This record gives sequence, C-alpha cells and structure tokens, in this order.
Amino acid sequence: MWVKQDDRDAGRGDGGLITSEREELTQLRRENKRLKMEREILAEATAWFAQETTYSKRSSDS
Repeated sequence: MWVKQDDRDAGRGDGGLITSEREELTQLRRENKRLKMEREILAEATAWFAQETTYSKRSSDS
C-alpha cells in the first residue's frame, strides 16, 4: 500500500489521491463536520430566542 502511495506522490500513480490531497480531504471533512454542528447549534438557538421573544410579547401585552 505505501508503495502505491509513494508512486502517487511521485506522479506515477494510478489516479488515487496523493498524500497532500488526502491530508486536505481529511482537514476539510473535519471542518465540514464542525461547521454543520455550529449551524445546528445556531438554528436551535435562533428557535429558542424566537420562542422567548414571542413569549415575552404575550406577557407584556397582558
């Protein structure tokens, strides 16, 4: 396996990812996972604040 990877890195490979591309892919997957998690947290926070705002308006209207 490492022989094939060395060939890829040297430009003689079988079309697979070279080491730097593999590292970049790993980094991008990690970043993508983090961003999805952050987006989910922000969506939940937005929903919570929207609910609180609606509740506050109802309470102050009384």
